[in-house]
Parts: sequence; C-alpha cells; structure tokens
Amino acid sequence: MVLVSCLLLALLLDLLFQEPARYHPLVGFGNLASWLEKQLNTGAANGRIKGRISGLVAWGLIVGPPTLFFFWLEALIAESEALQLLVGGLMLYLAIGWQSLLSHGLAIAKPLAAGRMVDARQAVSMIVSRDTRELDEQAIAGAATESMLENGSDAIFSAIFWFCLLGIPGVVLYRLSNTLDAMWGYKNERFLQFGWAAARIDDLLNFIPARLTALSYALMGQTRISLAAWRQQAGNWKSPNAGPVMAAGAGAINVSLGGAAIYHGQLQERPPLGPQDGPTASAKSIREACALVNRVLLLWVGVIIVGVSVTALTAVSATGVSL
Repeated sequence: MVLVSCLLLALLLDLLFQEPARYHPLVGFGNLASWLEKQLNTGAANGRIKGRISGLVAWGLIVGPPTLFFFWLEALIAESEALQLLVGGLMLYLAIGWQSLLSHGLAIAKPLAAGRMVDARQAVSMIVSRDTRELDEQAIAGAATESMLENGSDAIFSAIFWFCLLGIPGVVLYRLSNTLDAMWGYKNERFLQFGWAAARIDDLLNFIPARLTALSYALMGQTRISLAAWRQQAGNWKSPNAGPVMAAGAGAINVSLGGAAIYHGQLQERPPLGPQDGPTASAKSIREACALVNRVLLLWVGVIIVGVSVTALTAVSATGVSL
C-alpha cells in the first residue's frame, strides 16, 4: 500500500501548495540543460547524423545520472516504508502539475467570461506556444481548452503511470525526459536534429499513458462522441500522442477544437478535433476540460487503490495466511 500512500501524499501536497514557486528542482535542471545544449549543439552545422548523436549524448548525460541515482536511493530505502512514503510522495509531487494546470485554465476562463480580452490573452500566452496577440475569444478558449486536455496527460497522468510502473526512478525518468522535449523538441533549424532524440524518447514514454488518458477521457465524458473522434481524428494529428488525447478529450466534453493557428509567425492548418457540429470553444469549455481532468484523476486513484488492494489480498491468500 506504499504506492497508494505516496500517490495520496503527492496529490495532497499539490492541492495544498501547488508547484513550488521558488527552488523547484526542474528550474535547476532546465538551467543545466540549457548550458549543456549550448556546449553540444551547433545547429545546422552539425548535420543530420552528428546532430542527432549529439542530442542523444546530451540526453543521456543529463537524464542518466539522476535516474540511476534514484534507482540506487530506492533500493537503499527499500526496508523503510516511512522513507519510501516520504521520498516517493515528494518526488511524485514535484513531477505532477495538477493544481497548477487547473489554476492556469481558470486564470484564462475568468477574464474571458468577463470580456477582459487583454487579460485572457496574457494568461493563455503563459501556457501555449502559439502567437496570442491577435487571438479572438474563440481562439483563446480553443487554445486553453486544448492545453488543458493535452497537459492533463503530460503533467498528471503520464507521471502517475511511470510512478506506478517503475517507482521513483520511473517518474524521475519521465519528468526529466518530458522537460527536455519541451526545451529541445522544436522543429526549427537549431533543434531539428539535436532535439530529435529528446522528442522521440518523450513520444515513446508517453505512448501508453497517452492512450490510457484518452480512454479515461472517453469513459468519464460523452463516451460515444469521444471514441468516434479518437478513431477518426487522432491519426491526422502531427503528434502521435497529443492526437488521441485531444481528439478524445474534445469529444468527451463535446466541443469543436483544432483548426488554423499561428506559430512563430507562420500560419499552420491543423486538423479538426472533436465533433465538428458541436459547440465552439468558450470559457465554459475550459472549465469543462478542467472538470474532466479532475474526474479522470479520481478514476485513476480509484483504479490504483482497487488494483493494489486486490494484489495485496491475492498475495496474502497465496501464502495461506488468514486475515
């Protein structure tokens, strides 16, 4: 039951404190990653093969040591449930962004509903990479709703998945890899080759949890619409993991998303997401996406508790010990 206790502790800490405003370990990791990238990445001058090898070496140098350290630490504290709870709960807390994600969503929905477009644009610019200066009400709401759905997987459910699968080193491996993808995974001249390894590894680590998240969205929303959107639209999306998550999520809350958006000054035509005859994005759809994330989190916690309990009872029965 240590796993369940760690999960509940992490969620409680996140509920009470959100992400640490200062001295978050990922800030230091990001600074180190930026320094290392400047040392090893020469952009287009690297060439395709050399650039990819440099990126892979950089990924290994910065992700490998902390992951191995936590493998060692987890083995060291294996005999102490108290230390497992303390370290495991703390590391999972630092890896998830549940309340931070919801806070960002509500910080957009509130001014948007009140017609304060400048405030809404400023708030949405904090969580999306697209240009936000000229976005109208529907475009702001669409960007925010898509971000809530996609980051529900990245910031919460994938981290929980890897913690359940590989414990403390698993969640460390996932969070650091996901952070590098966010920093190096751009398809521009500087990062196209160097960031290739970070992007592909993140795709691999997210492959199963993204689909579990999409299925969970469907189960906790409008299931028929969600499954249809997932089946018809996910393959059209450029990201192999964001497609299922956002298509299923859009269907689950019955909102029409996707479409054209401007990234780094260039207009990109993106495939549709969700029912195309459904309501368009609004402040309401942002709140509905946040509520969907909360329902799915409740589902995951319940399933994990039941799964761990059944496993424990089965183990006890197998030893012949009566309760």
